[in-house]
Amino acid sequence: MSVWIRQFFPVPQPDRRLICFPHAGGSASAYRAMAESLADSRTDVLIVQYPGRQDRLAEPAADGLGELIDGLWSELLPVLADGRPFGLFGHSMGALLAFEAARRLERAERVPAALFVSACRGPASTAIGARAGTLAEASDEALVDELRLLGGSVEALLAYPDLLELALPAVRSDFRMLGRYAYRPGAPLACPLISLVGDKDPRVPVEEMGSWRSETSGPYAEHVLGGGHFYLDDHLPAVRGIVDAAPWR
Repeated sequence: MSVWIRQFFPVPQPDRRLICFPHAGGSASAYRAMAESLADSRTDVLIVQYPGRQDRLAEPAADGLGELIDGLWSELLPVLADGRPFGLFGHSMGALLAFEAARRLERAERVPAALFVSACRGPASTAIGARAGTLAEASDEALVDELRLLGGSVEALLAYPDLLELALPAVRSDFRMLGRYAYRPGAPLACPLISLVGDKDPRVPVEEMGSWRSETSGPYAEHVLGGGHFYLDDHLPAVRGIVDAAPWR
């Protein structure tokens, strides 16, 4: 669709749009299954493709989350110009990006219908940057151990050393960005905020997801699903139901 945005299942004349932000080391394809599950609900799923991976592998990775949003901004606003309701969905690192993008959009008087944050502590947590900063400087073996702990599609990646070698720089650069992230207190969002987490996530305790509640003056809802850090593809019908139930307007 563009340099920054991918669209696997275009929906002609959609009722709403969902802008999705991948996890650390992740790419647009991480949301392919979710996009397919939402396509027949007239939800146009647009996925952010970060530089330094897949078809943008030759581009330098961003130095910070703000730089990513800066790069995306000029392509995001025209997509939202037709006035259709839109939401933001971020998983893990993507949750912080979705949150900061929602802040910027609200300052530009473009209030999302909903912000969905998945598998990520609230942005004020110091644990996010501390852990990520350590991993950014760790050995490749330590990074692989972290990926194995988090699960998801990493086992398939580990079976192909050449692909793993291509993927690790993106993982490392994303952890470096997270290590540099500095939460700035500000006015709470006006939009509804919906959090999701797996009940066996090894890095994001269920009880810490409630810290997102203070980031909005609007409605807040929390959903706990079975699974670990990458629970999404195991619960596509439930996730679709959560997205459908949001207060789109």
